[in-house]
Amino acid sequence: MSQAAGGERGLGGPGGGQGPVSEAGNDRLPGGEVAGEALPLCVDLDGTLVATDTLWEGIIALIRKQPQLLLALPFWLIGGRARFKAELVRRARADATALPYREELLDYLRDARAAGRAVLLVTASRQEVAHAVADHLGLFSGVMASESGFNLKGPRKAEALVAAFGEGGFEYVGDAAADRPVFARAGAASTVGAEGARAAARSGTPVARSFEAPPADAATWRRGLRMHQWVKNVLLFLPLLASHRFTEAALWGQALVAFVSLSLCASTVYLFNDLMDLEADRRHPTKRRRPLAAGRIPIPHALAAVPVLLGVAFGLSLALLPPLFSGCLLAYLLLNGLYTFWLKRVAIADVVFLACLYSLRVLAGGFALAIFVSPWLIGFSLFFFLNLAFLKRYADLRLVARSKGTGSPGRDYQVDDAPLLLALGPAAGMMATVVLALYVQGDHVATLYARPEVLWGLVPIMVYWTSRFWLLAHRGQMTDDPVLFATRDPVSYAAAALGVAVLALGALLG
Repeated sequence: MSQAAGGERGLGGPGGGQGPVSEAGNDRLPGGEVAGEALPLCVDLDGTLVATDTLWEGIIALIRKQPQLLLALPFWLIGGRARFKAELVRRARADATALPYREELLDYLRDARAAGRAVLLVTASRQEVAHAVADHLGLFSGVMASESGFNLKGPRKAEALVAAFGEGGFEYVGDAAADRPVFARAGAASTVGAEGARAAARSGTPVARSFEAPPADAATWRRGLRMHQWVKNVLLFLPLLASHRFTEAALWGQALVAFVSLSLCASTVYLFNDLMDLEADRRHPTKRRRPLAAGRIPIPHALAAVPVLLGVAFGLSLALLPPLFSGCLLAYLLLNGLYTFWLKRVAIADVVFLACLYSLRVLAGGFALAIFVSPWLIGFSLFFFLNLAFLKRYADLRLVARSKGTGSPGRDYQVDDAPLLLALGPAAGMMATVVLALYVQGDHVATLYARPEVLWGLVPIMVYWTSRFWLLAHRGQMTDDPVLFATRDPVSYAAAALGVAVLALGALLG
């Protein structure tokens, strides 16, 4: 039994179990009677009030904070669902202030409360989670939730509500097939999503309100997998272009397989990173709209997608590409794990690490095609992508500053660090330009180009493009990942076309 803010009532459950009803605030918890004709409004939590499941949120929080305890999960589950929840909530739980609440439903609850109706949170989640939500929202007259040995779900929830308000003496808001027994004994039903609507229809209870909860469609999954980020993997083709072997069709086929394999592997990493960053993303002005942070993709679905994506990625690699490329995929996964659990929260180290991951893509392209990757290409890519990594952090801090934040959520950067990043980033960009100039000056270039001196035209193009991006970021006009920004930037396409023209002239003139 629990008590919150000064009151409690015991509700009989099956087998003599007791479910808690506790007041949340100073309002009197109503019995079966209410003022006027309005019914008490009882709302479910998981999938209804929030577009996620707080049990899965707790599991993700446990993975993030104490990953070694994952091995204990099956043993907790053997003791039953109630024990599983109790063991989990003692170690990790969702942050009530960072959950994706359904705003339309919240407005409905506020209107009901303003009209004098009793509004209760009735959930199978543990009482600790339920009370944290109630305290955060400040909307509820009372809370009914699971406690040790009593899982308040389905028929048990229905019995508890009937004991408190009488048969048909309440309106229930739910979203799942498990709510059908509750709908059947309610005086009115309000539903969230298609599954909730079906459950209410089968119960025969009149529907008061319906709230939309669209399932994850193909577009949502494309955003969740960040397929737009696959453009970064075109770096795999650089060794093919730099070696002037782009007329060999077989190599293009291998490069395409490598691109698909690495892209699927990258999407796995993006999904996992988004799972680990749920709370931080929800506090970010733009990242909170990501499908996982917004609750558009259920956590179990994302977890199920991870082994599928990895299986296809490594299946393609092992079957069709050299073993060294598979080694690069494995290194990519392990390094991203290091980044997710540690380095992303270490200032400066995170951007250096990101630059190395970009360069790993170039190396992976060389391994996939059995083409030697020039040290000049590696040096250039390291400094060039270090420049872009600094640019991404700087643009993010500018965005946070505009939203009145003090630091980047989930990162070890404060708004006051922006001037330092503004110094380090362009310096890295200029170093990339210096490496390019030294490469152009080298004797080995003459073996690839008829007029290597023409390649000096690449240097001012590089200086202009890098400087312009930093100018846009300084003006607050870059609100996205720089690589993605470039894919929508006409000036970047013009600069790339000029660069290709310079390379073509250098090869053909003579």
